[in-house]
Amino acid sequence: MMNKIILFLMLCMPVVVYAEASSTIAWTPETLNFVKHGNAVKGKALAQSCTGCHGEQGLSAMPETPSLAGQLATYTYKQLRDYANNLRSNPTMSAMVQGLNAQDSADLAVWFSTLPASLGATSNPTPNAEKLVQQGDGKRIIPPCAVCHGANGQGEKMDIPALTGQRGDYLIKTLLDYKSGQRHNDVYSRMRVIAQQLKESEINELAKYYQHTPKP
Repeated sequence: MMNKIILFLMLCMPVVVYAEASSTIAWTPETLNFVKHGNAVKGKALAQSCTGCHGEQGLSAMPETPSLAGQLATYTYKQLRDYANNLRSNPTMSAMVQGLNAQDSADLAVWFSTLPASLGATSNPTPNAEKLVQQGDGKRIIPPCAVCHGANGQGEKMDIPALTGQRGDYLIKTLLDYKSGQRHNDVYSRMRVIAQQLKESEINELAKYYQHTPKP
């Protein structure tokens, strides 16, 4: 039981140390302050080259392409730097970030964080999805999604993204990529450990849960 508790805490703790295998971002006070003071006006100008895929207001209409509106600036910043450092793989994004420096990445991240996120239509989530979000599964050492991503899927602690309103097909692809190990820029392998325990049917249910706004 103690080992399960320790693993649970490791999965959900904020990242404040260097982790060479998955990211070069260390969430020091200096880095947090740097991202916090990104220039949204400059970010808006830079974002003009992002609209074709991510939408005019950061709401994607393209399959398997994430919406960025309302996302935590720290999370978006980390992903942009991981793409630039070849720690997250995507041919389109790898090409797009080549001309971006750290300041550009912070400016873009702050701009997208100011845009209103999509809440989607209300839905009736499956009981299993609700259980995974609110309670997790202790037998498989799966923590509740809400513990790390927030009670309303709003994201938490620097590198844990907001999920509510995100495209379902993107969430499915992301979890499957974590499950297979194709995506590996999650520090401490947190999402890889969790995704490997999830059935594909559960991944589909969770994607639908977060794409829409669950009825109260």
